[in-house]
Amino acid sequence: MSTGRPKDGDTQLAVVEPKSGLPPRPPSTTSTAIVEYEKPAFKEDEEDLEVKLRRIIENVPVRVSNTSGSSAGSGSGDFHQYRQMRRKEQDRLARMDVDYQKRKEIAEFNMRREERLKAAEERTSKKRLKRQKKKQRKKEKKMKSSAEGGENKKEESSDDEADSEHDEATVE
Repeated sequence: MSTGRPKDGDTQLAVVEPKSGLPPRPPSTTSTAIVEYEKPAFKEDEEDLEVKLRRIIENVPVRVSNTSGSSAGSGSGDFHQYRQMRRKEQDRLARMDVDYQKRKEIAEFNMRREERLKAAEERTSKKRLKRQKKKQRKKEKKMKSSAEGGENKKEESSDDEADSEHDEATVE
């Protein structure tokens, strides 16, 4: 007759892990999934569109307010609700138009401004080049006249040039 208790020689110790309520995890190196999930490979343009779409879906609220009931016929307050919804929608569209016009004007202004700046820079560079050429010609003329005048004048002019270069360096 067995009483359900183990005999003294039949006792064994077993370690029991605490239960967490979750099924045991499979080893991380192998997967028991029938089909492995792979992220879809997007092209760069498709990925940009996907990101934009996700951002729009997350940020644009979906609001449906004052919906009409499902019963047949409309009540006396439905017309006023309709007018209010219509007015709100018209205001929203008007704000969108104004915002679009502002952005368009700013973009056009910036484009015209860039063109004006570019044209001004071209004019300035032309005038700068002309001034430099004039200065160079004047310097060459001075060098020719000093070379013809003799060595004494050449030494004096070289001293003058060194002084003028020194003065230009200190001015800048």
